[in-house]
Amino acid sequence: MKRYDVAIVGSGPGGLNAAITAKTRNKDVIIFGRQDLSSKLVKAKHVNNYLGLFDMSGAEVAERFKQHLANMEIAITEERVTNILPAGSYFSLLTKEGIYEAKTLILATGVNFGELLPGEKELLGQGVSYCATCDAFLYKGKSAVVVGYTRQAEAEAEFLAETAEKVYYVPMYKGKDKDIVPELAHGIEVVMDKATGIEKNEAEAGSSAMKLLLENGEIQAHGIFVLRESTAVDVLVPGLAVDEAGKHVMVDRSMATNIPGCFAAGDLTGRPYQYIKAAGEGNVAALSAVAYLDTNK
Repeated sequence: MKRYDVAIVGSGPGGLNAAITAKTRNKDVIIFGRQDLSSKLVKAKHVNNYLGLFDMSGAEVAERFKQHLANMEIAITEERVTNILPAGSYFSLLTKEGIYEAKTLILATGVNFGELLPGEKELLGQGVSYCATCDAFLYKGKSAVVVGYTRQAEAEAEFLAETAEKVYYVPMYKGKDKDIVPELAHGIEVVMDKATGIEKNEAEAGSSAMKLLLENGEIQAHGIFVLRESTAVDVLVPGLAVDEAGKHVMVDRSMATNIPGCFAAGDLTGRPYQYIKAAGEGNVAALSAVAYLDTNK
């Protein structure tokens, strides 16, 4: 398996600048993100505080970023990273498509403003999962619930239903999609309610039996899949030090975290949430990752 020098998770200004800086230092880089780079950036009406890119829309700035990436021959890997495991001298990054390895890691995922469901973190790996296509085989002939925070979760629910005996789908959409009742295949039962928590179903035989609590009831199943656009960073990387609120990663001036070889940049490290601050931190994080690699050859 190929082992990259630097893996970057996040395609906002912090992650992109980290990728460019590491590439100019002749490091083998892989960056995970989206082709539109960042929904927050694309939706911005005006960007006026980014040096040299003034009086431009977020979409126009994003297009300039894409041109820079193309010029540097940096491609974005559109795979959602579901788990990152420190493995001594390298990191294993898990996606539903496969496993990647890298000697250093830079986190630039932005801030996850969504709150975890009560019981979600405690029961992760004990009946709670973040990837239906990864773990569907575990529920062959069993029941499962998919809690979907984006429309993309519908496809994973349908994939799961090809294996599981019974699948429930709870849409947790906001904005224009919040009242849409999804039309799903394979007999998936759509439950238009709000998930409020997760518990072990002590009354059900089997240690993997779970209970999804709703505002107006509950659903009992063998497994629960919580599918968001992003995962809380301390869940994504076990052992990562975060602040009391659990939103920001603790870093030093070199953007190093408490895990050797792991760095962070951008909104993830705290306020102010501004593009130019994120890009600067991405640059520092990449330089620190390069220095770490050179020191630990």
